[in-house]
Amino acid sequence: MEIVNKEEIITETAFVLLTIELGFEEDVLKALKGIPEVKETFRLHGVYDIILRVEADTREDLKGVVGKIRQMGKVQSTLTMIVI
Repeated sequence: MEIVNKEEIITETAFVLLTIELGFEEDVLKALKGIPEVKETFRLHGVYDIILRVEADTREDLKGVVGKIRQMGKVQSTLTMIVI
């Protein structure tokens, strides 16, 4: 949760690690960029293929976005870390 000043809205933030079916990383990245709550995406080398920074107004909204990402085709697994 982040508070910058009194006028700004508190947002919920999470980092999500994804493993993607081999060869479909760019397709998934393109689809992720169409989700407004996905603020940043990065390709990785290692156990995980992509890391995302996701922001939403509430914890429930954040869970909904992560659920949508988990259901995307070619996403094999996720690891979600919610910022406190």
